[in-house]
Amino acid sequence: MVAYLDTHVMTTLAAGKVERLGPKAAQLIRRAELLLSPMALLELEFLYEIGRSRLRARDLFKKVAHETGVQMCELPFSAVVEAGLTEGWTRDPFDRLIVANAKANGFAWLISSDEKIAKNYPRTAW
Repeated sequence: MVAYLDTHVMTTLAAGKVERLGPKAAQLIRRAELLLSPMALLELEFLYEIGRSRLRARDLFKKVAHETGVQMCELPFSAVVEAGLTEGWTRDPFDRLIVANAKANGFAWLISSDEKIAKNYPRTAW
């Protein structure tokens, strides 16, 4: 079983605040093969650049990867974009491609607390 981590989940894990995760999210983090969309990595760097994260994206990723085993997804970008073409429910390019990444990987789980994502991607867990 595969589960993607969204940006918020990555920052939560990096901060060591696992208790803030919902029960389904915590269960998936313990049991699933964890992946990160490269788009989430880019969003993490944007958060660093605007002062909303203390760690650069690569450092945050390395920390969470060491602690959880999360790996970078290696699906071809063209496959992710193709899946994202039908995600017209959002104008946020980060959300659109993070969801598309999970969708392109066989409708994998996506761990996210974002209610808009959960409403539009049925395999969202929190």
